Amino acid sequence: MRFLVKVSFPVEAGNAAAKKDGFKAIQKILEEQKPEAAYFIAEGGKRTGILIVNMEDPSQIPALAEPWFLALNASVECTPAMVPEDLQKAAPAIERAVKTYA
Repeated sequence: MRFLVKVSFPVEAGNAAAKKDGFKAIQKILEEQKPEAAYFIAEGGKRTGILIVNMEDPSQIPALAEPWFLALNASVECTPAMVPEDLQKAAPAIERAVKTYA
């Protein structure tokens, strides 16, 4: 299952990482986690990464989050995400809900 993972870390932690090793921790984490896509933005005044990660089981979430927590004092949000094919598979359930509750 795909997840949109948002990783935000405090300015102080980001500055310390930039001064220490030029964000090598981020590079190492990304090499280990192998996201389908990774984008980096500034959001709410914090350095933020937006990742698309495929996980077989929700029990993998701690393994994904802990490196970010430990290396950069980050906050991590994981949101299930679908590609168009997934949404197409969900269509019968959506139709049943519409018939029942709309």
